[in-house]
Amino acid sequence: MKEWTREERYRTLESPDDVREMYSSRIKESVYRQSYHIQPVTGLLNDPNGFLHYNGEWHLFYQWFPLGPVHGLKHWYHVSSKDLVTWNNRGLAVAPDRWYDNKGAYSGSALLTDGKLYLYYTGNHRNDNWERIPYTCLAELFEGSWRIKKWDEPLFGPAEGYTEHQRDPKIIKLKENRYVIVLGAQNDAKQGRAIVYESDNPTSNWRFKGEINVPGFMDFGDMWECPSVQHISGYDVLMFCPQHITLKYRGQSQNHNGYLIGSMDWDNLVFQPIGQFHELDFGFDSYAAECAARKRTWAETNMIAWMGIPDAEYPTDDEGWSGCMTLPRTLRVRNRRLIQEPLQELTQLRIDEADPAMGFLPDACEMNVFNQEEELDIALFTKKDHTGGIRIYFNSKSRILTVDRSGMDRLFNTDDGNIRTRKLENPLDHLRIYIDHSSVEIFVNNGDAVFTSRVFPHYTEHHFEINTKAEVHIWNLRPAVVDNFII
Repeated sequence: MKEWTREERYRTLESPDDVREMYSSRIKESVYRQSYHIQPVTGLLNDPNGFLHYNGEWHLFYQWFPLGPVHGLKHWYHVSSKDLVTWNNRGLAVAPDRWYDNKGAYSGSALLTDGKLYLYYTGNHRNDNWERIPYTCLAELFEGSWRIKKWDEPLFGPAEGYTEHQRDPKIIKLKENRYVIVLGAQNDAKQGRAIVYESDNPTSNWRFKGEINVPGFMDFGDMWECPSVQHISGYDVLMFCPQHITLKYRGQSQNHNGYLIGSMDWDNLVFQPIGQFHELDFGFDSYAAECAARKRTWAETNMIAWMGIPDAEYPTDDEGWSGCMTLPRTLRVRNRRLIQEPLQELTQLRIDEADPAMGFLPDACEMNVFNQEEELDIALFTKKDHTGGIRIYFNSKSRILTVDRSGMDRLFNTDDGNIRTRKLENPLDHLRIYIDHSSVEIFVNNGDAVFTSRVFPHYTEHHFEINTKAEVHIWNLRPAVVDNFII
């Protein structure tokens, strides 16, 4: 892989011509370009930001470095959808063009209030000594033109008692004239924290309130990225990404995307968890989840995440692009666990049903497997002789479901391990599997667990084999992402 210098990582995007040739000559022709997943026009995509529903349309922004598949000078790119299925590129939204975000417009969130759309983000400022100073910044988004207007000054700077790692503002309206911003942070003792600012006005008067006390989890990783508190099915859910900690069922991975269910006391800044920390996704590639709902009163919430992980490289890096989003999922609480299910609207993508007896996997398809035995053994992306591929195996005695991708020809990020497992509370009845050109998302038992992974099959790796008795249905899926070059 190419070694990137600091100068290359922090080049500015002067005009669309800077990346037009890279898109047309290399990226557009990639066999790994997705058919129905959000992906970058060029360069790197990572965290989803500013996910919200406004005036009949969903809006989503993603972290974007346009000039290469590497973490560099971050921008926000804008996409939109009327149904969370078909997505259109809108173009560049937030550029790092002010003193307070001179080295990147980092992750954040959005707020619709009093008919106005506000974007809150972290301004990554570096001084002449390359010392980082994080600022929480504000921009207004205008409907129609979708242009933005930034505030002249940040809302606030870093809090004392914490390192330079203070970022990813999540704006929450608690009630009329009461707003909070939750930030991911690292204290001076190198422990992950979620800190809170409060105001009676979404655009000014922000004051530091303190950090959220989470009993039993105050020494849980050295940084908490992308924290948020969602109200789902009558519970408060604290979502965050603890870093540099090893967790069961996650192999050697040090970056996690998970949640606690409990109750949030905003007056005293205490989140009282019910039970343990749960992973949102048991696959290899999922991070920085972002939630949105049409109305605050909805019992269900929609979620999308970056289909990737920090500090990783992917095979498409050599083609000048990297990253995509997961499919949006619907969240609800069942038995004190978050249940993730694919949107019902995704059935609109079905074109026709393929013959499973052929044993062939289309580039973009939905596979439904109804298990008819106590155990299940499937291999996806095998060669024609059924060697290699990704093996999915359920052991009925241990009730452990295993996903093993070590049989693929193109392995990557192997330091994190090639096997992921999840212990199920119930027997395995059903798998709903979404396959795109370079990804696979496995939904288990109507949302009890999800395994999300990037996968880069060779042209010979498009077969499958089921070694136990099961009923199988495969639908070819139409494209749902308009992959056009808009900057």
